[in-house]
Amino acid sequence: MKEESTSVTEQDTLYDLRAKLYHNTLKAGGKFIARTNSRRSLSIEEVCMKLKRRSTYDGEYDTTVKAVKAYFRELVYQVCNGRMVNTGYFSVYANIGGTFNSQRDIHDREKNPISFRVRFLARMNRLIQFIKVEIEGLADTNGFIDEFFDGHTESTNDTISGNDVFSITGEKIKVVSDGENTDCGVFFVKSDDPSVRFKVNRYLIENTSTKIHGVTPMLIAPASYRIEIVTQFSGSSNSFLKQPRTIVSDFELTIE
Repeated sequence: MKEESTSVTEQDTLYDLRAKLYHNTLKAGGKFIARTNSRRSLSIEEVCMKLKRRSTYDGEYDTTVKAVKAYFRELVYQVCNGRMVNTGYFSVYANIGGTFNSQRDIHDREKNPISFRVRFLARMNRLIQFIKVEIEGLADTNGFIDEFFDGHTESTNDTISGNDVFSITGEKIKVVSDGENTDCGVFFVKSDDPSVRFKVNRYLIENTSTKIHGVTPMLIAPASYRIEIVTQFSGSSNSFLKQPRTIVSDFELTIE
């Protein structure tokens, strides 16, 4: 069977990668580092819809979604059974960590954790030369939300599960108030109707300038949400801002 051609020309394909600049906190290098602007991750259904709209693909949408989901279920099954699966763009395989003291040792899940690894292949790496990077200026130095991790689905910047653990990472996101302002907190705000907002009432272990760990409130309105952090954190533990500042995620989350 003849392999599909992977030849790409700049005239045929040009990808757009948007990024903002952040202050470089490392001693080495220049003043700023670039981070790609987070966009909400796409589901299989959304990718298949974009495939239909963007290309000349003429397959039925429902059939395509069903086939893609079946493919990935089988891919995961094969990987979990010790096979490396080569997709043409990347390989996926299971890895056993840690060490063994003798050939009689049995596998210990804590000493020898199993993880999944992805290896990007030449076909994927060749596309880098056709990516155009657009720097959109400095990021908001008053703080930013980088990632939201949902404990139930174990997804990042994608889904949100009511009444389950979450973690938010970023810069200057610590939730504090001077005791008089009750508006401070972490909120999940409906994207198309900001009047619908749910406040986090339970924080777990961490509420720092770079990470917040808590429990998502019980969300009752299926929709897309953005994270909104309202805080008087000034960057110092000894002083508060006179007025709270608001940090909003540039990605959206959907209820799982």
